[in-house]
Amino acid sequence: MIRSAYLAAEGFEGDLGEELRRAGVRVEAWHGRLALSPDAPVTAAWALDVWTDPREIAVPSVKAGADALRAIQRNWAHYPLLHHRRSALLAERLPPVKARPLVFPEAAPSGHLGAWTLLAPDRMLASPTKTSPFVNGEVRFAEDREGPPSRAYLKLWEALTRIGRHPQPGETCLDLGASPGGWTWALARLGARVTAVDKAPLDPAIAAMPGVSCRQESAFGLDPRQEVQVDWLFSDIICYPARLLGLVQKWMEAGAARNFVCTLKFQGDTDHGTAAAFAAIPGAQVFHGFHNKHELTFALLA
Repeated sequence: MIRSAYLAAEGFEGDLGEELRRAGVRVEAWHGRLALSPDAPVTAAWALDVWTDPREIAVPSVKAGADALRAIQRNWAHYPLLHHRRSALLAERLPPVKARPLVFPEAAPSGHLGAWTLLAPDRMLASPTKTSPFVNGEVRFAEDREGPPSRAYLKLWEALTRIGRHPQPGETCLDLGASPGGWTWALARLGARVTAVDKAPLDPAIAAMPGVSCRQESAFGLDPRQEVQVDWLFSDIICYPARLLGLVQKWMEAGAARNFVCTLKFQGDTDHGTAAAFAAIPGAQVFHGFHNKHELTFALLA
C-alpha cells in the first residue's frame, strides 16, 4: 500500500532519497521522480511536492478513470510519465487546471488541487491532497528580462510566494552577498529600503534604485550586536551551509533581524546534517524550490 509519495526536482532524486532514508521513511519504488512509500507522509525539504493521501484506482477505460477522479473532486494536476497517449486522453476529460505564470507579488493559488499519474495502463495513483498548490510543485512567473542583472531573483520570488509574506513598502532589508543585485532589485521593487552588502560592487543600475544603499564589505565581518535591527535579513551568499548557520545564529541571538530568508548552497556533496540543523530551528521552513539549483531555501518569520 502506498501511503505517501514525494516528487523530486529533476536531478535531485538522490538528495530526496537520502533525506527520506535519514528520516526513516522507506521508498519501495520510484515512478520517475516520484518516490513511493508505504509510510505516512512527512515533511521533506527536497520534495517539490508531497502527495499526502495517495490511493490506487483501477482504470478499465479512459472514461472510467476520469469519472473516478471527478467523483472525488474537481481539480487535478497530472504527473505524466508512462502511457502518454492514454494519459493525455484521460487528462482531456478532466477540467483544465490553469497553470499561468504568476505576476509577482501575486499570491499563490488557493484552490484545492490533487495529483494523479498512471502507474500502468489500467491503474493510476491519485492523491486528493498534496502540499504544493502548484502543478507538480513548479512555480512559474511572468519574468522580467530587462531589469534584474541575473535570474537569481526568481528563487527569491518563489521563496516569498511560498511563505506567503514579502517586505512591505518602507520595511528595512539587509541583503547579504548581494552582488550583482538580483535580490536587491526584487526587494527595492517592492518599495523596501535595502542595504546591499558584498565585497564585490553592485550593478550600477541596481545601486542607483530608490531606497538602495551599498556597503562594500564582507557579510561575515558584520557584528549584528552593533547593527540597527532590520525587518528582513536576506542571504544568497556563496559559502558552506555550516558557516551560514553560524551567521544566522549570531543574528538571531542578537535579535538584530525579525525575518530571515537565506539560501543554503551545497558545494560537492549535500550537507544533510546542516540542512537538518536549519530545519530544527523553531518555526523554520526549509525547502527546495523549483528555481533552486543544488541548494535549499531557509525561511524564518517573526
